[in-house]
Amino acid sequence: MNLFYLWFFFLFLIGLVLMFNGLIFLYDEYSMFMDWEIMSLNSSVLSMSMYFDWMSLLFMGSVLCISSMVILYSSSYMGSDVFKLRFLLIVLLFVLSMMFLIISPNLISILLGWDGLGLVSYCLVIYYQNYKSYNAGMLTILSNRIGDVSILIGISWLFNMGGWNYIFYLKYLDYSVSYWLLYLMIISAFTKSAQIPFSSWLPAAMAAPTPVSALVHSSTLVTAGVYLLIRFSELLYMYNLTFFLLISCLTMFMSGLAANFEYDLKKIIALSTLSQLGLMMSVLFMGYHVCSYFHMLTHAFFKALMFLCAGLIIHCMNDSQDIRHMGNLINCIPYTCSCFFISNLSLCGFPFLSGFYSKDMVLEQLSFNYSNLYIYIIFYLSVGLTVCYSLRLIYYCFTGSNNLMVISNYNEDQLMLCSLVFMTILSIISGSMLMWLIFPYFYFMCFPLFLKLMPLLFIMLGMWLGYSLSLLMINDNIFGILFNYLIEFLSIMWFMPYFSTYMIYNKALTYSKMSSVFMDYSWGESLISSSIPKFINYLSSFYTLYQMSNVKIYLLSFIFIILFMLMI
Repeated sequence: MNLFYLWFFFLFLIGLVLMFNGLIFLYDEYSMFMDWEIMSLNSSVLSMSMYFDWMSLLFMGSVLCISSMVILYSSSYMGSDVFKLRFLLIVLLFVLSMMFLIISPNLISILLGWDGLGLVSYCLVIYYQNYKSYNAGMLTILSNRIGDVSILIGISWLFNMGGWNYIFYLKYLDYSVSYWLLYLMIISAFTKSAQIPFSSWLPAAMAAPTPVSALVHSSTLVTAGVYLLIRFSELLYMYNLTFFLLISCLTMFMSGLAANFEYDLKKIIALSTLSQLGLMMSVLFMGYHVCSYFHMLTHAFFKALMFLCAGLIIHCMNDSQDIRHMGNLINCIPYTCSCFFISNLSLCGFPFLSGFYSKDMVLEQLSFNYSNLYIYIIFYLSVGLTVCYSLRLIYYCFTGSNNLMVISNYNEDQLMLCSLVFMTILSIISGSMLMWLIFPYFYFMCFPLFLKLMPLLFIMLGMWLGYSLSLLMINDNIFGILFNYLIEFLSIMWFMPYFSTYMIYNKALTYSKMSSVFMDYSWGESLISSSIPKFINYLSSFYTLYQMSNVKIYLLSFIFIILFMLMI
């Protein structure tokens, strides 16, 4: 337990120092490039490069502050776990991998952090060591391997430029190099940030312990893809990316719909993370990388708080994650419910909480931007759906008395509450503070009154729809048995888990049996497997006969050789 406290204090202190330095770098418009030459052999240099600017320092400070709170929370949450020391070491490895990724201007050192995140996330997903965890872990790591492979191809592709410090070459890349490099980086970012068609691993990764989910889904693993594209933003501006904009908007829409039909508390919050990742990606493809970065930071704080509150709620409900088992929790765990409510309102974009500043800016940029009407409608509908599933979650968990649990162990731990209160303060004030710091100059955008109030209108509509959905029963005609296939389609993320799992391996056994029968027991056996051994066997029998001192064979071979020499 002392180790938990020690690492909490250490990470929190470093996080504050890095955030303070980030503000200084932002104020002075200063950046620092450090190249550490480890060894040089025959003009081949092995070096470690680090790039510090306000983006990397603020992001590192945020990650370290969140991870310190998660470690403090875990000291109580994982207190009765047998392998809590192992858990602490894996979380620290996870944070270290993210640090490598953030400070790297070099694709090879980025791969070090990128692969580290993938492998350590696999260890965390299978932490509880049951059948469901193993399946989720395999889906997570295999989806992430696609992105690792595309970064490896990007490394070999950048070899054309004579070096891997991409930060030097982005403005001067040849068209053939930059075109392929852009697509490789987008594929990498899509796998890590779980955009369509790689979305199915993100809800599956909920098999990990809840403190890990708070870290993974707020500021580390899933935001790595967004951060990579923010670093490559100069390359993004050179090309038409409307197709990727459509995919990220559809990801946001699909996850918002799926969350409205989900009953697992952690999966609802995971799908809301997916929705926010779609928002960040779509803003990035519109060309506003600083807005995307701003939303990434504010989202990290309130999403971490949401997961920490969910962990405490699940802890109090005898480890049940089904929201239908909950109800009237506001009277039992009031502090946790208050924090959860604040984080949910921040996610919805409630005025003057942290999510409001970034979301409102994103929606204004969308309205001000020249964009497709289809994208515009999907964007606003997705914002409404965010409010819808958030309010549905609050109504199910905190109001009414529909809880089915007979015995519930209600307790609010002091250590857990300390981390919750700190994250709540950040969820309230971080949006306004970061907005004043990152955007110091007044940027005037003039809108008609209806367009200015449109986000608020969709928030109100989402609230009403969320309340309506929380009152529906299974046998209601609107979303009941009559539309069961539609409900299944919407709730299972447009059948994407089937595409990622069953459709890949379901037929593989049949094909392997067919190939086994053909190759091992049929023509394949006699033509391919047995033909060469049979031919060698025939030759060896002939050589054996020749070596048995048979006089006829010697005479015949002598005559043949004489005739052959006479012909020559």
